[in-house]
Amino acid sequence: MIAEPNTTQAAADYALVAAAIEYLETHHTTQPDLDQLATTLGLSPSHLQRVFRRWAGISPKRFLQFLTVEHAKELLAQSHSVLDAAYDAGLSSPSRLHDLFVTVEAMTPGEFKDGGAGLTISYGFHATPFGECLVAVTARGVCALSFVGGDGRAAEVAALAARWPNARLLHDETQTAAVAAQVFAPLAVPGDGIAPSSRAPIRLLLAGTNFQVKVWEALLRVAPGQVTTYAAVAEAVGQPAASRAVGSAVGANPVAYLIPCHRVIRKTGAIKDYRWGSTRKKAILGWEAAHTLYV
Repeated sequence: MIAEPNTTQAAADYALVAAAIEYLETHHTTQPDLDQLATTLGLSPSHLQRVFRRWAGISPKRFLQFLTVEHAKELLAQSHSVLDAAYDAGLSSPSRLHDLFVTVEAMTPGEFKDGGAGLTISYGFHATPFGECLVAVTARGVCALSFVGGDGRAAEVAALAARWPNARLLHDETQTAAVAAQVFAPLAVPGDGIAPSSRAPIRLLLAGTNFQVKVWEALLRVAPGQVTTYAAVAEAVGQPAASRAVGSAVGANPVAYLIPCHRVIRKTGAIKDYRWGSTRKKAILGWEAAHTLYV
């Protein structure tokens, strides 16, 4: 069983894990060992090992095995029918990792065209195991979740305003803290007395075209620890020749992590193409693989 760190500690650990992933990507041909990696990061091997175990629950070596092309190809071979899985009493995924109910409400065409006119959106910034994120909520549900990148908080607020140009935006973390805590809460495990059905459902309010919403709903059917391809998603939404359009819809996903666009990879097994950076995508996939296998 993996011991869950608190979210603030996990966020601090993520920065180091991301630096390790980036270094290993750059130097993969030399296959640096734990000692070399620790020296490069200015840490002792034992401390680096502790950070990885605290954050992911497994060793750096095991974690990085989950990020290889070979592992990704194995997952694709095993997950060919993942998008055909039926929902279980409304659960977006029946895995042990996600015991959250996620329900989707799409804006009507008229509301979408109006750009959120008359809507009040509260947003705030919160620590997560994958770095700081922006969470935005309305009375009808979560309308945005994005990770803060190199351009800082202002860039995420600008992106939120561009998506909802006529809405009233309020910076109010008292309104978003509970959602962030629920999304990134420690996992429920057998014997903790928390039944999945006792978790409050998370409602999403999505603004997008009919095609985009179909793609985002399809992504909710990909469970943690699994991956799929753009072509498979295209088939799932009844548009088998629309892989490129699916890629655009995946890239436009406004609710990171909850709508798991990070679980869509290239059929070659390459883990790239993520709006919030390929390093973060690899970190999330590796973290999920560790938890799915070991929780």
